[in-house]
Amino acid sequence: MSEDGNMLLSVKNIEVVYDHVILVLKGVSLEVPEGGIVALLGANGAGKSTTLKSISNLLRAERGDVTKGTIEYMGEQVDSLTPNALVSKGVIQVMEGRHCFEHLTVEENLLTGSYTRKDGRAAVQKDLDMVYSYFPRLVDRQASLAGYISGGEQQMVAIGRALMAKPKLILLDEPSMGLAPQLVEEIFEIVHRLNKDEGVSFLLAEQNTSVALRYASYGYILENGRIVMDGDADKLASNEDVKEFYLGVAGGERKSFRDVKHYRRRKRWLA
Repeated sequence: MSEDGNMLLSVKNIEVVYDHVILVLKGVSLEVPEGGIVALLGANGAGKSTTLKSISNLLRAERGDVTKGTIEYMGEQVDSLTPNALVSKGVIQVMEGRHCFEHLTVEENLLTGSYTRKDGRAAVQKDLDMVYSYFPRLVDRQASLAGYISGGEQQMVAIGRALMAKPKLILLDEPSMGLAPQLVEEIFEIVHRLNKDEGVSFLLAEQNTSVALRYASYGYILENGRIVMDGDADKLASNEDVKEFYLGVAGGERKSFRDVKHYRRRKRWLA
Protein backbone atom coordinates (compact mmCIF):
# COMPACT_ATOMS: atom_id res chain seq x y z
CA MET A 1 0.00 0.00 0.00
CA SER A 2 1.95 2.99 1.28
CA GLU A 3 5.52 2.98 2.44
CA ASP A 4 4.93 5.91 4.76
CA GLY A 5 1.75 7.41 6.24
CA ASN A 6 0.08 6.40 9.47
CA MET A 7 -0.31 2.64 9.36
CA LEU A 8 -2.53 1.37 12.13
CA LEU A 9 -1.80 -2.27 11.34
CA SER A 10 1.15 -3.88 9.54
CA VAL A 11 1.22 -7.63 8.96
CA LYS A 12 4.63 -8.61 7.62
CA ASN A 13 5.31 -11.91 5.92
CA ILE A 14 3.49 -14.16 8.40
CA GLU A 15 3.19 -17.91 8.20
CA VAL A 16 0.58 -19.84 10.18
CA VAL A 17 0.75 -23.53 11.08
CA TYR A 18 -2.03 -25.60 12.66
CA ASP A 19 -1.24 -28.59 14.87
CA HIS A 20 2.51 -28.02 14.26
CA VAL A 21 2.06 -29.57 10.80
CA ILE A 22 -0.46 -27.87 8.48
CA LEU A 23 0.84 -24.72 6.76
CA VAL A 24 -2.18 -22.46 6.18
CA LEU A 25 -0.76 -18.96 5.54
CA LYS A 26 2.42 -18.53 3.50
CA GLY A 27 4.14 -15.16 3.66
CA VAL A 28 1.03 -12.99 4.05
CA SER A 29 1.67 -9.23 4.27
CA LEU A 30 -0.93 -6.47 4.45
CA GLU A 31 -1.49 -3.00 5.90
CA VAL A 32 -4.45 -1.05 7.25
CA PRO A 33 -4.01 2.74 7.40
CA GLU A 34 -5.47 4.75 10.22
CA GLY A 35 -9.06 5.61 9.30
CA GLY A 36 -9.12 3.18 6.37
CA ILE A 37 -11.36 0.36 5.15
CA VAL A 38 -9.34 -2.51 3.68
CA ALA A 39 -10.87 -5.62 2.09
CA LEU A 40 -9.34 -9.08 2.40
CA LEU A 41 -10.89 -11.07 -0.44
CA GLY A 42 -10.92 -14.67 -1.55
CA ALA A 43 -12.94 -17.85 -1.82
CA ASN A 44 -13.97 -20.03 1.08
CA GLY A 45 -10.88 -21.69 2.53
CA ALA A 46 -8.43 -19.15 1.12
CA GLY A 47 -7.19 -18.19 4.61
CA LYS A 48 -9.15 -15.01 5.33
CA SER A 49 -10.46 -16.02 8.77
CA THR A 50 -7.06 -17.42 9.74
CA THR A 51 -5.47 -14.08 8.85
CA LEU A 52 -7.91 -12.19 11.08
CA LYS A 53 -7.42 -14.63 13.95
CA SER A 54 -3.67 -14.24 13.59
CA ILE A 55 -4.07 -10.50 14.13
CA SER A 56 -6.49 -10.84 17.07
CA ASN A 57 -4.40 -13.67 18.62
CA LEU A 58 -7.32 -16.09 18.65
CA LEU A 59 -5.36 -18.77 16.77
CA ARG A 60 -4.08 -20.56 19.84
CA ALA A 61 -7.61 -21.54 20.83
CA GLU A 62 -7.67 -23.53 17.56
CA ARG A 63 -4.15 -25.00 17.93
CA GLY A 64 -2.67 -22.56 15.45
CA ASP A 65 0.55 -20.54 15.68
CA VAL A 66 2.20 -17.70 13.82
CA THR A 67 5.57 -19.31 13.10
CA LYS A 68 7.18 -16.55 11.01
CA GLY A 69 6.79 -12.83 10.43
CA THR A 70 5.50 -10.03 12.64
CA ILE A 71 2.25 -8.21 13.39
CA GLU A 72 2.47 -4.56 14.43
CA TYR A 73 -0.38 -2.41 15.70
CA MET A 74 0.16 1.31 16.25
CA GLY A 75 3.89 0.69 15.81
CA GLU A 76 4.05 -1.97 18.53
CA GLN A 77 4.67 -5.64 17.90
CA VAL A 78 1.61 -7.43 19.31
CA ASP A 79 2.17 -11.08 18.34
CA SER A 80 2.56 -12.20 21.95
CA LEU A 81 -0.30 -10.21 23.52
CA THR A 82 -3.41 -11.95 24.80
CA PRO A 83 -6.73 -11.36 23.00
CA ASN A 84 -7.93 -9.42 26.06
CA ALA A 85 -4.90 -7.13 25.94
CA LEU A 86 -5.55 -6.44 22.26
CA VAL A 87 -9.20 -5.62 22.98
CA SER A 88 -8.02 -3.13 25.60
CA LYS A 89 -5.80 -1.55 22.94
CA GLY A 90 -8.73 -1.21 20.54
CA VAL A 91 -8.51 -4.28 18.27
CA ILE A 92 -11.84 -6.11 18.12
CA GLN A 93 -12.77 -9.09 15.96
CA VAL A 94 -16.36 -9.74 14.86
CA MET A 95 -16.37 -13.45 14.17
CA GLU A 96 -17.83 -15.16 11.13
CA GLY A 97 -21.35 -16.40 11.84
CA ARG A 98 -22.16 -13.54 14.25
CA HIS A 99 -21.85 -15.58 17.50
CA CYS A 100 -24.35 -13.72 19.67
CA PHE A 101 -25.13 -14.95 23.17
CA GLU A 102 -28.49 -16.47 22.27
CA HIS A 103 -29.78 -16.68 25.85
CA LEU A 104 -29.13 -12.97 26.51
CA THR A 105 -31.22 -10.06 25.29
CA VAL A 106 -30.03 -7.77 22.53
CA GLU A 107 -29.11 -5.07 25.05
CA GLU A 108 -27.32 -7.51 27.32
CA ASN A 109 -25.31 -8.70 24.32
CA LEU A 110 -24.34 -5.12 23.50
CA LEU A 111 -23.28 -4.44 27.08
CA THR A 112 -20.96 -7.45 27.13
CA GLY A 113 -18.82 -5.49 24.69
CA SER A 114 -18.03 -2.93 27.38
CA TYR A 115 -16.60 -5.36 29.94
CA THR A 116 -13.00 -4.12 29.52
CA ARG A 117 -13.93 -0.46 29.97
CA LYS A 118 -13.24 1.54 33.11
CA ASP A 119 -14.73 4.90 32.14
CA GLY A 120 -17.99 4.62 34.08
CA ARG A 121 -21.65 3.89 33.52
CA ALA A 122 -22.49 7.24 31.94
CA ALA A 123 -19.88 6.77 29.21
CA VAL A 124 -21.12 3.24 28.52
CA GLN A 125 -24.71 4.49 28.28
CA LYS A 126 -23.64 7.21 25.86
CA ASP A 127 -22.04 4.63 23.58
CA LEU A 128 -25.07 2.34 23.90
CA ASP A 129 -27.22 5.22 22.66
CA MET A 130 -24.73 5.75 19.83
CA VAL A 131 -25.03 2.08 18.81
CA TYR A 132 -28.82 2.35 18.75
CA SER A 133 -28.53 5.46 16.57
CA TYR A 134 -26.57 3.45 13.97
CA PHE A 135 -28.79 0.38 14.31
CA PRO A 136 -32.34 1.70 14.88
CA ARG A 137 -33.74 -1.77 14.20
CA LEU A 138 -32.25 -2.87 17.52
CA VAL A 139 -34.19 -0.29 19.54
CA ASP A 140 -37.37 -2.32 19.18
CA ARG A 141 -35.46 -5.54 19.78
CA GLN A 142 -33.44 -4.55 22.84
CA ALA A 143 -35.46 -6.77 25.21
CA SER A 144 -35.66 -9.71 22.76
CA LEU A 145 -33.46 -12.78 23.19
CA ALA A 146 -30.69 -12.64 20.59
CA GLY A 147 -31.37 -16.24 19.57
CA TYR A 148 -34.80 -15.26 18.26
CA ILE A 149 -33.94 -12.27 16.09
CA SER A 150 -33.09 -12.39 12.38
CA GLY A 151 -29.61 -13.09 10.98
CA GLY A 152 -29.27 -9.49 9.84
CA GLU A 153 -30.21 -8.22 13.29
CA GLN A 154 -27.72 -10.63 14.88
CA GLN A 155 -24.99 -9.20 12.63
CA MET A 156 -25.96 -5.71 13.80
CA VAL A 157 -25.73 -6.89 17.41
CA ALA A 158 -22.28 -8.37 16.78
CA ILE A 159 -20.98 -5.13 15.25
CA GLY A 160 -22.70 -3.05 17.93
CA ARG A 161 -21.12 -5.18 20.66
CA ALA A 162 -17.70 -4.51 19.08
CA LEU A 163 -18.43 -0.77 19.08
CA MET A 164 -19.15 -0.88 22.80
CA ALA A 165 -15.47 -1.70 23.37
CA LYS A 166 -14.47 1.66 21.81
CA PRO A 167 -12.41 0.09 19.01
CA LYS A 168 -9.82 1.73 16.81
CA LEU A 169 -9.75 -1.29 14.48
CA ILE A 170 -12.52 -3.80 13.79
CA LEU A 171 -11.66 -7.11 12.12
CA LEU A 172 -14.95 -7.99 10.43
CA ASP A 173 -15.20 -11.58 9.22
CA GLU A 174 -17.72 -12.32 6.41
CA PRO A 175 -20.37 -9.73 7.42
CA SER A 176 -22.48 -10.59 4.35
CA MET A 177 -22.65 -14.34 4.98
CA GLY A 178 -26.19 -15.68 4.82
CA LEU A 179 -27.82 -12.27 4.47
CA ALA A 180 -30.19 -11.00 1.79
CA PRO A 181 -28.64 -8.45 -0.63
CA GLN A 182 -30.66 -5.56 0.81
CA LEU A 183 -29.40 -6.33 4.32
CA VAL A 184 -25.83 -6.67 3.05
CA GLU A 185 -26.04 -3.15 1.61
CA GLU A 186 -27.46 -1.87 4.90
CA ILE A 187 -24.64 -3.43 6.92
CA PHE A 188 -21.94 -2.05 4.62
CA GLU A 189 -23.53 1.41 4.62
CA ILE A 190 -23.33 1.39 8.41
CA VAL A 191 -19.69 0.27 8.26
CA HIS A 192 -19.01 3.20 5.92
CA ARG A 193 -20.72 5.65 8.30
CA LEU A 194 -18.85 4.29 11.33
CA ASN A 195 -15.59 4.71 9.45
CA LYS A 196 -16.42 8.25 8.34
CA ASP A 197 -18.15 9.58 11.46
CA GLU A 198 -16.52 7.63 14.30
CA GLY A 199 -13.06 7.13 12.78
CA VAL A 200 -13.13 3.34 13.17
CA SER A 201 -10.79 1.48 10.81
CA PHE A 202 -11.92 -1.82 9.29
CA LEU A 203 -10.25 -4.92 7.89
CA LEU A 204 -13.06 -6.80 6.12
CA ALA A 205 -12.71 -10.46 5.21
CA GLU A 206 -15.26 -11.09 2.46
CA GLN A 207 -16.23 -13.54 -0.28
CA ASN A 208 -18.65 -10.93 -1.66
CA THR A 209 -15.96 -9.16 -3.66
CA SER A 210 -18.33 -6.85 -5.52
CA VAL A 211 -19.81 -5.14 -2.46
CA ALA A 212 -16.55 -5.14 -0.49
CA LEU A 213 -14.65 -3.29 -3.23
CA ARG A 214 -17.36 -0.63 -3.41
CA TYR A 215 -16.86 0.31 0.22
CA ALA A 216 -13.15 -0.37 0.74
CA SER A 217 -10.35 1.88 -0.43
CA TYR A 218 -7.81 -0.92 -0.84
CA GLY A 219 -7.97 -4.67 -1.25
CA TYR A 220 -5.89 -7.84 -0.98
CA ILE A 221 -6.80 -11.10 -2.70
CA LEU A 222 -5.91 -14.35 -0.95
CA GLU A 223 -5.68 -17.70 -2.65
CA ASN A 224 -4.47 -20.87 -0.93
CA GLY A 225 -2.94 -18.91 1.92
CA ARG A 226 -1.02 -16.41 -0.23
CA ILE A 227 -1.66 -12.83 -1.31
CA VAL A 228 -1.88 -13.11 -5.10
CA MET A 229 -2.88 -9.52 -5.86
CA ASP A 230 -3.41 -6.21 -4.07
CA GLY A 231 -4.23 -2.65 -5.06
CA ASP A 232 -6.66 0.23 -4.88
CA ALA A 233 -10.23 -1.03 -4.69
CA ASP A 234 -11.37 0.64 -7.90
CA LYS A 235 -8.43 -0.82 -9.83
CA LEU A 236 -9.11 -4.31 -8.49
CA ALA A 237 -12.80 -3.99 -9.35
CA SER A 238 -11.92 -3.10 -12.96
CA ASN A 239 -9.18 -5.71 -13.34
CA GLU A 240 -10.17 -8.31 -15.94
CA ASP A 241 -8.81 -11.25 -13.95
CA VAL A 242 -10.59 -10.15 -10.78
CA LYS A 243 -13.78 -9.79 -12.80
CA GLU A 244 -13.42 -13.30 -14.14
CA PHE A 245 -12.41 -15.11 -10.99
CA TYR A 246 -14.23 -13.17 -8.27
CA LEU A 247 -16.98 -11.08 -9.82
CA GLY A 248 -18.24 -13.70 -12.26
CA VAL A 249 -18.59 -11.33 -15.22
CA ALA A 250 -16.24 -13.00 -17.71
CA GLY A 251 -16.44 -16.27 -19.57
CA GLY A 252 -13.99 -19.10 -19.87
CA GLU A 253 -13.00 -22.05 -17.74
CA ARG A 254 -12.16 -21.16 -14.14
CA LYS A 255 -8.51 -21.80 -13.34
CA SER A 256 -6.25 -20.95 -10.46
CA PHE A 257 -5.63 -17.23 -10.09
CA ARG A 258 -1.91 -18.10 -10.13
CA ASP A 259 -2.25 -19.03 -13.83
CA VAL A 260 -3.59 -15.72 -15.14
CA LYS A 261 -1.45 -13.19 -16.94
CA HIS A 262 -1.62 -10.44 -14.29
CA TYR A 263 -0.66 -12.72 -11.40
CA ARG A 264 2.35 -11.48 -9.50
CA ARG A 265 3.47 -12.68 -6.12
CA ARG A 266 4.17 -9.88 -3.71
CA LYS A 267 7.77 -9.92 -2.39
CA ARG A 268 7.69 -6.85 -0.20
CA TRP A 269 8.90 -7.31 3.37
CA LEU A 270 10.69 -10.52 2.49
CA ALA A 271 14.10 -10.76 4.04
